[in-house]
This record gives sequence, structure tokens and C-alpha cells, in this order.
Amino acid sequence: MSPTSKITVSHLARLAIVYVRQSTSAQVRQNTESTQRQYDLAGTAAEYGWLAEQIVIVDADLGVSGRFGAEREGYREIVARLCMGEVGAVFGSEVSRLGRSNADLTRLMELARLTDTLLIDTDGVYDLANVNDRILLGLKGQMSEIELHFLLGRFHGARVAAAHCGELRHLLPFGYVYDDEGQIVKDPDEQVRRAVEDLFAEFLRTGSALGTVRAFHETGRLFPQRA
Repeated sequence: MSPTSKITVSHLARLAIVYVRQSTSAQVRQNTESTQRQYDLAGTAAEYGWLAEQIVIVDADLGVSGRFGAEREGYREIVARLCMGEVGAVFGSEVSRLGRSNADLTRLMELARLTDTLLIDTDGVYDLANVNDRILLGLKGQMSEIELHFLLGRFHGARVAAAHCGELRHLLPFGYVYDDEGQIVKDPDEQVRRAVEDLFAEFLRTGSALGTVRAFHETGRLFPQRA
């Protein structure tokens, strides 16, 4: 059975949702090719027969972790549209990564089965009414969740090893940086230092954080922020 043979007139009469997500803001900035490939899935949907006005790109979760579906606005939108019976297919670069939590993926798979919605990624088209597709996608979801467990384990191990060597660095408050020797010093940027001094002076004047924020807003003053 070819992948496209699973796509019926009923599916094409509904929406095709292209789900675009990266786990962190750093990935959004650095992995631009990956993000673009996800957007390009809109072209794949068109090739499969969906009209341009039926293709909806959901990218509200760019830079949002996939561990918890309830915290992802885009994921919630997809679930809501599925429950309304508006969706014929959901596209993703890897459908198993719609959620790093296997519970989220299982919930989405069940909704897709009940509403006759296809899940489509670069590996193929999954019809959740087909038991073989359901088993395959379930296994991929479990592997994705296990992968996250190992990634977190390696990250924690690296931090512990760095701490043992005295090389673990934490994110410093605004106004401080590490110098070339790893010592904590005031930011050499004079504009940053002045902004920090201005913040504390305003806090002493107003006596509250809310008053400080309001004063900065009213005068249009800016405060440094790390990307």
C-alpha cells in the first residue's frame, strides 16, 4: 500500500495542519535549516492534494519544550481542532516528536483514530485505524521519550563532572560576566553598568519593584537582556 493511498477524499475535504516546533530558543536561532524543512511540509501537503487555503501552519511552539503538551499553545490548538473534526491530517518532521511525553503522543493518536485523522511525517503516512501503523507510531513515541531520558542523564552527568573540576558556570545576574580567567567581574560594557546602577537608584527612590518597572516604562528607559 502506497502512503498516498491512505489519503481519501474525506481527508482532503478537511484541514492539513503543519506543526512546526523546536525545543529551545537556541535551536530556533541555530537550527534554521531544520525549522525551514518543517515549514516546507506545507508544500508536501499541497503535493498530496490539499488546497492552499486548507493548509494551516501552527508554529506557536517554536522554542517550547515538547515534554509537557499542556504547556504548548500550538499543541493545544491541534488537539482542539481534532476534537472539532476539522483536521484531515497533521504534518510534522517526525510525528513521534509531537510530544516528548509518550502520554501526549498516545492521547493524540487516540484522538486521530476517533476522528479519522492521518498523522504524516517524512517517513510516511500513518492511519491510526490501521493496527500496524498504530504499533509503529507507538514504538517511535516510546523511543523518543527514552531518548529524552538519556539526553537529560548525559546533561546532568556533564554538569556534575564540570563541578568536580571546578569548571561549572552558572548564568550570572545582569551586570556581571566571566573574564578570560573565569573570574566574575562587572560587565565591561559601560552602557550595561549604567543601566544596572540606574535600576537600583530607581528602586531606592520608588521603594518597590512595581514602582521601578512603572518608572522605566513611563520614561522609555531600557534594561539589558541576554538573548
